[in-house]
Amino acid sequence: MAVVDLVDSMLQLTFNEGVDPESGEPILAYKRFNQVKMEANHEQLYNVATAFAGLQEHTLYQVSRRDISDIYQS
Repeated sequence: MAVVDLVDSMLQLTFNEGVDPESGEPILAYKRFNQVKMEANHEQLYNVATAFAGLQEHTLYQVSRRDISDIYQS
């Protein structure tokens, strides 16, 4: 039976820096925060992200949590 262990977590904020004049697509910039406490819940992370976004020049486009897990046979 396979077992999963959560080993790391990252918070990624995506900001909209404008629109590409040629393609019309949004220009996105990313800020990543590594080694997020694995016990942090989604509400806590969202609150931190929106607080940090308030200090930025550009508009917050998306908030993502990226988890890394080890999978192995037990």
